[in-house]
Amino acid sequence: MKQAFNLRLATETIAKDAQQLGVSIEALENISIKVSAEIIQQPALQLGLTYQVILPSQTLANQLNWPTWQKTQVNLTDYLWEETCLECFIAGSEIAGCKTDAEDIVAPHQTEPHKISFQQTTAYIEINASPDGRYALYQFVSYRNPAVLPPAPLYETDGTTRVSIGWNNHKDLTSLTVASLLSSTLTAVQTPAHYERSFSLPITQLPNQQYAIANMLIEQIHPCVILWFGKTDLYFASGHASPPDFHNRDYWPKFEL
Repeated sequence: MKQAFNLRLATETIAKDAQQLGVSIEALENISIKVSAEIIQQPALQLGLTYQVILPSQTLANQLNWPTWQKTQVNLTDYLWEETCLECFIAGSEIAGCKTDAEDIVAPHQTEPHKISFQQTTAYIEINASPDGRYALYQFVSYRNPAVLPPAPLYETDGTTRVSIGWNNHKDLTSLTVASLLSSTLTAVQTPAHYERSFSLPITQLPNQQYAIANMLIEQIHPCVILWFGKTDLYFASGHASPPDFHNRDYWPKFEL
């Protein structure tokens, strides 16, 4: 079973972006980004995310900053959102008896409570992944809180080990061990303008058939992508605030796996 997401471009600056890139507005609107989420049972329970990017023109392909996947690049790296970045936000309820480390961090400033909808007060995590293998996972107790940069790291239930992702080779996935998930090969490119990456992160299954990550019940999931073409950045998500704000939970789909 998979949950599919069709990401669309934030269009506030589309005319300027098209002019900068030397393409039509229609070409930007025709960029296709599809993300699928699935529960992987073996070799360990994981949430798998696959990102597929298809560009409609070679002109765009020639300008896309899409680094080659390299095993040596697989490491925790901050500020990945400043370049081409595969992202995913996951929100939900804290599991009873658990407390996130982010709650102990004092933010230098917080958004005023009356400016945040009730929905925005729930804890959530942010996943950043570069096509070359670098990644980072962060935790927030409410909308952009703690307001520190880089954001507070996401830790496993032991409170000391940072959560990591595994880069997946689908053909060999069932025979891999958890440790070897950090090795990968680039999925075969069908055309010069077709790009794909897949990674997963560890989750736990609760008795009520629901899933959790790092002591948080998964209730919403929001895959999104930032593509950089030279110095021009484009933002993609299934729904957008105006101006674009990936952290705004009013636009996040319900988790349905």
